[in-house]
Amino acid sequence: MKNNFWLILGFVAQFCFFLRFFVQWMVSERKGKSVIPLAFWYLSLLGGALLLIYSLYRKDPVFILGQAMGLVIYTRNLILIRRRA
Repeated sequence: MKNNFWLILGFVAQFCFFLRFFVQWMVSERKGKSVIPLAFWYLSLLGGALLLIYSLYRKDPVFILGQAMGLVIYTRNLILIRRRA
């Protein structure tokens, strides 16, 4: 049961990460040009945070470092977007 929780969390996290590209693609298709919508950054933050939790459980230092650095970048982009608004 415990392993199922972590497996499900990993799949949910990966799905959130996939959704960011899917949303970006759909918005870009609708606008006829490449666009990075705000939802992309929120899905990146959510997916990255969940993947970081999963990688901490798995004790995978490569995955942990990659997701932790990504969270810094996603957060910084959201801060820059908020300042502009």
